[in-house]
Amino acid sequence: MTKEYDVVVIGSGPAGYVAAIRCAQLGFNTACVEKWLNKDNKTVYGGTCLNIGCIPSKALLDSSHKFIEAQKHFSAHGISVGKVAMDVPAMISRKDTVVDQLTSGIKGLFTANKVAGIAGTAKVVGNNKVVVTDSDGSKEELAAKHIIIAAGSVPIDIPPTPIDQDTIVDSTGALEFQEVPKRLGVIGAGVIGLELGSVWARLGSKVTVLEALDDFLPVVDRQIAKEAIKILSKQGLNIKMGSRVTGSKLGKGTKKTITVEYTDRDGEQKETFDKLIVAVGRRPFTESLLDESVGVELDEGGFIKVDDQCATNIPSIFAIGDVVRGPMLAHKAMEEGVMVAERLADKKTQVNYDLVPSVIYTHPEIAWVGQNEEELKSKGIECNIGVFPFLANGRALAANDTEGMVKLIADAKTDRILGCHIIGASAADLLQQMVIAMEFSASAEDIGLTMFSHPALSEAVHEAALAANGHAIHIGNRKRRS
Repeated sequence: MTKEYDVVVIGSGPAGYVAAIRCAQLGFNTACVEKWLNKDNKTVYGGTCLNIGCIPSKALLDSSHKFIEAQKHFSAHGISVGKVAMDVPAMISRKDTVVDQLTSGIKGLFTANKVAGIAGTAKVVGNNKVVVTDSDGSKEELAAKHIIIAAGSVPIDIPPTPIDQDTIVDSTGALEFQEVPKRLGVIGAGVIGLELGSVWARLGSKVTVLEALDDFLPVVDRQIAKEAIKILSKQGLNIKMGSRVTGSKLGKGTKKTITVEYTDRDGEQKETFDKLIVAVGRRPFTESLLDESVGVELDEGGFIKVDDQCATNIPSIFAIGDVVRGPMLAHKAMEEGVMVAERLADKKTQVNYDLVPSVIYTHPEIAWVGQNEEELKSKGIECNIGVFPFLANGRALAANDTEGMVKLIADAKTDRILGCHIIGASAADLLQQMVIAMEFSASAEDIGLTMFSHPALSEAVHEAALAANGHAIHIGNRKRRS
């Protein structure tokens, strides 16, 4: 018997569960299909982000940051704690508890909003039809006026280092180590590689990061990227740019090692690790998701083609989150979920893709929004640039956390803020002020004339805005023209 719904959402990650809840709030009879099973073979919601991505990685980042603070930095505050040790299984267990709490919360939200949670693997077999296959192989047919695909993404594998989730792991396996590897290799100096490398470096691993590209964090403003690699290298990450992995060989014995072969400017190299994390990016999960007869168009990368409102070429089918163009970010996915739900209800909601904030949760954090200096130069746009270091910020000094800076870029003619780039403590939270300001087309002068509480880290944003117009108070004039 076919079950009928107004909306069927495929996937319960940030894109899917938000879309399903908002659709239900708007009066649509909504179902959300999820195939994810936990260790007890029970369906869990939240997708990659809550189960094996954003949330668990931040739990480990926070635990490891507290460890390194106690080990190396408490003494600056006059705090003596003696010998500090990390119980890795306890840290992993805490991470699992956080994950369980949040995934259970989504189940509760589905119940509260009358979203039907359906367990199984979904396949779109018609413009208005989805077949769900349960873990035991039984099939169920769902009919829907609208289908929203939010199937997410999976890690990219590379042939030279086949994943075994033991010695060679992806980002999922890197969240489950039960002891600190003495020698840890990381392939990829992107967001995932730097975050996971930071976790284990803080706990004592000798970490080597191999990155095929010559430029470190090419999507980040160059001034911020240079500061980031300097700080992260000082923290113990041995980042080797221009290192292309060509092969690997597993060692023998009860405790296997992995020898990685790579080439750099000096030729062929080898390095042996106890564990290897492959973090070279993610790809959309669209295999076996769409029957060819439906005719949903994909691009050459396997992404589902959509317009600015996330509509596919089939009027009844939408796609959101990691399966479509744009950065693979949970917050971008959530906003797309809301947008599609409200569009189905004939509302005019639109995502502003020019102002998607990005964050790398190392310490210090790296966060940015808008355009960077290099992009604006390439477009021939003249800009005023204000930079303010946290070393000159009273709250940062009081907290003994002064690494980094705020960089604000404003149009030289209109003074409108075009970009903000931060490396420093709480950069993600500080950046959000500028996302809001830029959403309302604020100028650097607007921020400069706004009263900020004192003492606060956010005063660095205020001073950077003042500096963009040559009015910085607490440091020499840092205005410059680009």
